[in-house]
Amino acid sequence: MLDQQLLQAAAAGDAVAVRDAIAEGADLEARDSRQRTPLLLAAAEDHVEAAQVLVSAGADPNALDAQHDTPWLVTGVTGSVAMLRALLPANPDLTIRNRYGGVSLIPACERGHVDYVREVLKTGIDVNHVNDLGWTGLLEAVILGDGSEPYQRIVRLLLEAGADPELADREGVTAREHAVRKGQRQIAALLS
Repeated sequence: MLDQQLLQAAAAGDAVAVRDAIAEGADLEARDSRQRTPLLLAAAEDHVEAAQVLVSAGADPNALDAQHDTPWLVTGVTGSVAMLRALLPANPDLTIRNRYGGVSLIPACERGHVDYVREVLKTGIDVNHVNDLGWTGLLEAVILGDGSEPYQRIVRLLLEAGADPELADREGVTAREHAVRKGQRQIAALLS
């Protein structure tokens, strides 16, 4: 019952109820039907204060759910810089891979989360990590992005952080070649 209360409080972002459930003995690593922990539920909904309470109590930022997500990995999907900062004190494993083999940087690049990309690059995350599709964050920003200003800014940030523009996908196509094919002239110029 206490575990369920903690899961519900975390999902709702009720930091006071989270604190109370922990104080009463709820399991920090309790799981819901999809194997999500309270911290993952808080992270997925961007409930920063609830996450901070959980992190302070020792919740695991690397706990995998049934979909192979963790609280840390979810930050790359949501793009929440505040949640990224809330989870850093828990020392998340930056090398944990999602179900596509990517680290948190890659979905952030795909989704155009400029501020998140800027912040996560400060952590020492591998800017040239290659996922199971054979794509880096740079390739994802070009292939799945639309070439607009946010994606141009992401490409600049990645290059400044040491992204290798010559890393090609499995077919041997580089990010610049993808940009040219997609008519992303500004990005192609950045990659020249």
